[in-house]
Amino acid sequence: MSRPSATESISEHQSDASVDTPQEGAARLDRARPIPRISIQAFCEDNSTTDVLQVAAEDRRLAKTHVSIHMGGAEAAVAHYRENPTPNLIIIESTLPRDELVAELDRLAECCDAGTRVLVIGHLNDVVLYREVLKRGVSEYLVAPVSPLQLMEALSNIYNDPNSAPVGNVIAFIGAKGGVGSSTICHNTAWMLSEHLKANVVVADLDLAFGTTGLDFNQDPVQGIAEALQSPERLDEVLLDRLLTKCSQHLSIFAAPVVLDRDYEISPDACDVVLDVVRQQVPYVAVDLPHVWTPWVKRVLLQADEVVITAAPDLANLRNAKNIMDLVKSARNNDAPPRLVLNTVGMPKRPEIAVKEFAQALGIDPIQVIEFDSENFGQAANNGQMIAEFSTKAKSSAQFREMAMLLAHRREMKASKPVKQSVGGLTPLLQKLKLKR
Repeated sequence: MSRPSATESISEHQSDASVDTPQEGAARLDRARPIPRISIQAFCEDNSTTDVLQVAAEDRRLAKTHVSIHMGGAEAAVAHYRENPTPNLIIIESTLPRDELVAELDRLAECCDAGTRVLVIGHLNDVVLYREVLKRGVSEYLVAPVSPLQLMEALSNIYNDPNSAPVGNVIAFIGAKGGVGSSTICHNTAWMLSEHLKANVVVADLDLAFGTTGLDFNQDPVQGIAEALQSPERLDEVLLDRLLTKCSQHLSIFAAPVVLDRDYEISPDACDVVLDVVRQQVPYVAVDLPHVWTPWVKRVLLQADEVVITAAPDLANLRNAKNIMDLVKSARNNDAPPRLVLNTVGMPKRPEIAVKEFAQALGIDPIQVIEFDSENFGQAANNGQMIAEFSTKAKSSAQFREMAMLLAHRREMKASKPVKQSVGGLTPLLQKLKLKR
């Protein structure tokens, strides 16, 4: 972060979080990276700052941290740490004048253990104060009021080098129902990310017993993701390179073993460790989740950077998609809602819910509506090819390219009109399933 000149205010370098545009908010989300496993203790003076800290503490980017919030500001912090060890990070909110705040920070420094970092939220937009606190080793000074996104970005910059390559984005794909084509959507989108953007991508197949990643990419790997999940503490860059199967210049797969002679017990913590190691090595990790509901599946969904739900246009898919979407949205207030893909639309002789009504019931428009195309998809699967490899003229080939661009945030998503909550002819069915809003 550049230092302000004597004639500048801090707010000229720290954008006002209270007036973030949607684009600025999205940019903050992109810059806010996961925080490592640290302890954070905050001492606030204002209830609104306490609320901001509470919202930030519940965000997925701080999932590994332990956050405790106290009142009393700098004075309370000094009194507390005279008797207790300091955590990895202390957040101090202060409404004190410049000289008094600097004096409190000097007293706090006498109590701090080596390695403890301090972030100050002040109510003075004062360049001299800013320089004084930084001179005393404070990691960052933010001017109140702050937003949860601004705070998370600041924390991320303290523990992640802003100039280094960001950790990779995890994109989780899950089907609203078994057999709706979530794996096909995942694999084709990942392939398009690697080919169209020339970005390194890893497809992680977490359907250990029945995964199709090896078949879809015409590979027969000897080792894969099961070995990593069994001993996650051993996984490093060298071992990861041995376990990945390279499919093309930019695409590798973390294949499932697909054998039934053993039971698969996956822990949420093992998934966290494995995906963290993978995302440190590549820009994009496409996670192919099975249609099951376990603690580790829920953890992966809630911790992913993007969630893509694939559904077919029928009632069971509508119910399940709504349940998944409601859960993810309620747990990820600072993230974009899950993306919806409607697949196999227009299958002959199958009664279907119209796309418009499906979208209205969920309150979200699908990012793609992929038509039923048994010839192209079936032949591509039999050949171990992606759709764009088998037929560049297929309509779905362009759709996968658009989807890859959207998930990579390489283009602005077209503004869509708000979906009305009325669901017309679906009302009786939704009432039956207790889906009526």
